[in-house]
Amino acid sequence: MGFDADRDFQIEAFLAREGWGDARLAWLGQDASTRRYGRLTRPSGETALLMDAPLVEDDPCTPALTDAERLAGGWNKQSRLAASRVEAFAAIGGWLKAHGFSAPEIYTGDPALGLAVIEDFGTLKEFARLIEQGADEMTLYTAAASALADLHAQERPAVLEGLGCEWPLLAFDDLALRVNSDLFADWLPRLDARMKMTDATRARWESERDALIDQARTFPRELTLRDYHAENLIWLPEREGRARIGLLDFQDAVIGWDAWDMAMLVQDARREVTPEAQAGAIRAYLERSGKAEEDFLERLSVIGTLNALRITGIFSRLIHRDGKDRYNLFLPRQKKLLARNLQHPAAAGMAAFVRDVAPFIFEEG
Repeated sequence: MGFDADRDFQIEAFLAREGWGDARLAWLGQDASTRRYGRLTRPSGETALLMDAPLVEDDPCTPALTDAERLAGGWNKQSRLAASRVEAFAAIGGWLKAHGFSAPEIYTGDPALGLAVIEDFGTLKEFARLIEQGADEMTLYTAAASALADLHAQERPAVLEGLGCEWPLLAFDDLALRVNSDLFADWLPRLDARMKMTDATRARWESERDALIDQARTFPRELTLRDYHAENLIWLPEREGRARIGLLDFQDAVIGWDAWDMAMLVQDARREVTPEAQAGAIRAYLERSGKAEEDFLERLSVIGTLNALRITGIFSRLIHRDGKDRYNLFLPRQKKLLARNLQHPAAAGMAAFVRDVAPFIFEEG
């Protein structure tokens, strides 16, 4: 998205009003959403991050909306996304900090402008960058999994408050699962002509998709950060326990499933998580949470399949519709992750569908 002179003026006035007018602002790489971040450095050397999240997206979902209203209201409502609202970031971040997790402190913010000044965790501390530089993958992934177990042990919140605004925690419900998994059936055939969807195969798709959702409905619910992966996790080894994991990009948190966050962590389309790190993370999570391995692996397969279908569809759309060829680098790994999830007996129906309609998923995976 573009940023114009009027926005620059709003930012300058906001920083001056909030006591950061003397800080030098250096923009960082743009977030994958409509947000961008800049590092603020005062003459004293003190730093913070400016979150710039202009109100350009469709409004987020509210609890009272019906399915029909959500379907007519756009993707944020359908998928229960926060539309990059700074008050969502502040509300969820405040709750996380109050429960011993390392979310950035919110120094100041203005929801009407979509601006906030937040704590700076520092540079080059993301898991993905550290591992590229030789950091021990097992240490990072087992620590992240243990922190995740602590998160899922908390009582689920209903309504949070941030920057003077209330923010409801909504369920990742059937509609959200349907529209997200449908990205696979809608976009992979457009990208790859080997997958052909007819009226009959579409009906079969919907039946198998709904069967997975029916299973998901029986699973216990947990607070789910939704984007818990190596690009969004910061290593803070000077802190202790769960606080060693710096958390970013959690404003889309929902009441979902433990297995969603774990799937995002160990089934990462953007980097190859070694089998040892995957197994170590799952083992650390189970030891910390006390959950039964067989039940958890079933959830990981079902929820992991729904998530892998979603991401395969997103990458296909980005390549086909948006011309973002770099996602061709990630799609082969994502197919492999989907094929791996489909090997569990709990996903047998969807596995049979994919073998018949898109067998190359298994061949290439």
